[in-house]
Amino acid sequence: MKSRREFLSAGAAMGVFAATNGWAALGSDSRPASKSCSAACSITELNERIARRDFRDITKDMLPTPCLVLDLDLFNANVKQLADTAKANGIQARPHVKVHKSVNVARQQMADGAIGLSCSTIAEAELFSDAGLKGMLWTKQPVGKNNTQRAIALSKKDPTFLFVSDDAQVLDWVDEAAAANKAKVRILVSVYAGLARQGVEAGEPALKLAKRVDGSKHMQFEGFMAYSGNAAHVKGFEARKKASMEVLAGVRESKELALKAGLPVNIMSGGSTGTYNIDHETGLSELQAATYVFMDTAYFTVGGSDGDMKRYNDFKPALTVLTTVDSQYHPNLISTDYGAKAMARSSDIVKGMPWLGVGNGGAEYGALTWKDGEQHPKLGDLVEIYPTSLDMSTNVFDRYYIAQGDRIVDVWPIMGRGGAAQR
Repeated sequence: MKSRREFLSAGAAMGVFAATNGWAALGSDSRPASKSCSAACSITELNERIARRDFRDITKDMLPTPCLVLDLDLFNANVKQLADTAKANGIQARPHVKVHKSVNVARQQMADGAIGLSCSTIAEAELFSDAGLKGMLWTKQPVGKNNTQRAIALSKKDPTFLFVSDDAQVLDWVDEAAAANKAKVRILVSVYAGLARQGVEAGEPALKLAKRVDGSKHMQFEGFMAYSGNAAHVKGFEARKKASMEVLAGVRESKELALKAGLPVNIMSGGSTGTYNIDHETGLSELQAATYVFMDTAYFTVGGSDGDMKRYNDFKPALTVLTTVDSQYHPNLISTDYGAKAMARSSDIVKGMPWLGVGNGGAEYGALTWKDGEQHPKLGDLVEIYPTSLDMSTNVFDRYYIAQGDRIVDVWPIMGRGGAAQR
């Protein structure tokens, strides 16, 4: 039987192989063996060493589970892939931070050519701006006194900050607050693109809002945002391209009307991981792709531009949840510490052993199941699992353990989850 270290190293290799040769290839017979933890991996000493940034001899089997492990080489390759493709296609990248919530990740994205970052909350915008990162686009409109005042304050502090609106009432509130604070804010009009959660109707309604922004001394119209999230998961590259072209026709019309009305349209923002190599043809000028940095199982089977209808090979699965098998007393079922609190889902995939089913048995209890005769981990073994929804998974952890093979080489904090000042 292989040692745990051999198993984990093999698992990392299997993950790369699977990403390039198909998820069925994950069916390796690799299986971990238990390895006792020495005093060197006590949680107290581990945290002290991390605080000192002393990562010598720290390996995956020393980590507290469940935890998030990021393969550094695959992550770097993913960031480069999107950056190179965007540059080749003549479109800018403004990646969304909702998946990673990490300044370390964002800095790598910016270093590879991103012009800024997109965010879901004003807290994220503040946190990343405070870290010195510029070009934050808040993709929701400020509603309520708290959000409005914070958006105005950040606009004054950081003139590169932008946000969206899809409603004349919100624009009136923003205009009033900006005037009272002697501020000028930069705004994109959010246009409906298939997701019934925000976005004004395309065409004349969008133009009317754009004129409202442009007519104010305290607001500056920058362009339009149209996020077509549903199109990103359409299976098959050609079908996904067709869906994207159709759903973004409205924002293209809105831009034409704005230009005819004499309004500048500096930005056409949207796009996603599934359409990163399509969006330059849909009329968008910048991408808000997010999942590509780590990848999750929701994208594994949408198909790529290479004609493969079952696999999406453009980006590699770089992030896993590391879990420990902690009970084995029932037929064809073992318990793990990857449960509901850690966002375990049945659509997760076990790295190296895809025949295992993933479930959760409670707040702190996970489950792995299999059919008769198939191999499975044993009590005390470590298992790595690809999560289904990165937005949710990263929101319940506070750090990434950065790995090269079995070695832990860094720890990156996850930001902006708790506390009134961060929400």
